[in-house]
Amino acid sequence: MAEIIFIIIVSILIFDFILDRYLDKLNSTRWSNALPVELEGIYDAEKYKKSQDYEKVKHKYSLITDTFGLVLILIMLFFNGFALIDSLARTFSNNSIIISLVFFGIIGISLDLLTTPFDIYATFVIEERFDFNKTTKKTYILDKIKGWLLGVLIGGGLLALIMWIYEVTGSLFWLIAWGVVSGFMIFMAMFYSSLIVPLFNKQKPLESGELRDEIEKFSIKTGFKLDNIFVIDGSRRSTKANAYFSGLGTKKRIVLYDTLIKDHTTEELVAVLAHEIGHYKKKHSLKGILISIAHTGLLFFILSLFLGNTMLDKALGVSISSFHIEIITFGLLYSPLSLILGIVMNVYSRKNEYEADRFAKENYDGKALQKALIKLSVNNLSNLRPHPLYVFFHYSHPPLLERIKALEKDDVL
Repeated sequence: MAEIIFIIIVSILIFDFILDRYLDKLNSTRWSNALPVELEGIYDAEKYKKSQDYEKVKHKYSLITDTFGLVLILIMLFFNGFALIDSLARTFSNNSIIISLVFFGIIGISLDLLTTPFDIYATFVIEERFDFNKTTKKTYILDKIKGWLLGVLIGGGLLALIMWIYEVTGSLFWLIAWGVVSGFMIFMAMFYSSLIVPLFNKQKPLESGELRDEIEKFSIKTGFKLDNIFVIDGSRRSTKANAYFSGLGTKKRIVLYDTLIKDHTTEELVAVLAHEIGHYKKKHSLKGILISIAHTGLLFFILSLFLGNTMLDKALGVSISSFHIEIITFGLLYSPLSLILGIVMNVYSRKNEYEADRFAKENYDGKALQKALIKLSVNNLSNLRPHPLYVFFHYSHPPLLERIKALEKDDVL
């Protein structure tokens, strides 16, 4: 049985890799040296060529990093790498929780050390080449250190708590763990922007002036009480722009990147915010959290059926039941279901984007939103002609041309 599980895991990994390469290949067939007719008036010829060069470089980078990842995990599987790390972790303690924390700590640190050179290349070579990167070496190092500390405190703390629940609750494990993790998810949804984001970026309230007046006017018009409008210093790391909505209830806030404010008119900025407010008014944020909670419950329930099965341990070369090994094995076996759920969530997310666009159109200005979306896409060198199948698998937002067509129709959906 362990041998069958091992074969299934390897087959899943190879299938995922081949699928991704196939989708990338399909996407590359949409590249063009000449400016396509449908993009005239959006891209100029020079900017379009730059976007195609950016897409090709990212494609090559993805191929290298994904191949490296596949080779690395296959080496771990075929040469009992997980068993070796498990043996090493057991030299630190006899306590099962500490053993698991050390096990995942060794894997996390090792993986980070192995992948950091790729990340450095992406940040300081690729993004630099296309005039996006603004990250300094100091900022990069500090981000790394902060990320490690958060991983230890939050990731390690949550893992230890889940293991403790497993050890003391038995058959009720999945239900109690689900409740605890769901509570954490809700807490983070409400306080992420005020607790975690400030560790990496400065946020300040949007100053009084024309933009704030227009936003507040729109908020009053649509019955959306909004006291928290913040500007984040995204330009510290990149020239790319964005805006997002976060929080629930009185903790809700809208955050604008300073790069977004720099490149857009007041009307375009309000249109973007109208789109974000549309997500809230259509209850997309709330539904998203509820769906995530339901998914977490499903994950823990299925996990509870696997835990304690020594066949999972033996498939990775470990002879005794180990929570951390069974988690690794389960994660690998769960990936096909995760892929399916990801596709479903992408379809749902794209539908929500159309609805939020429609809200902005009906309650503010569809033309201003179109201009903002075009400017965002061009400034970010987005690929505006992705293959439909690639979109189906990977896109949480509809491609720009589809959004423009939908905004120009009387009925978006």
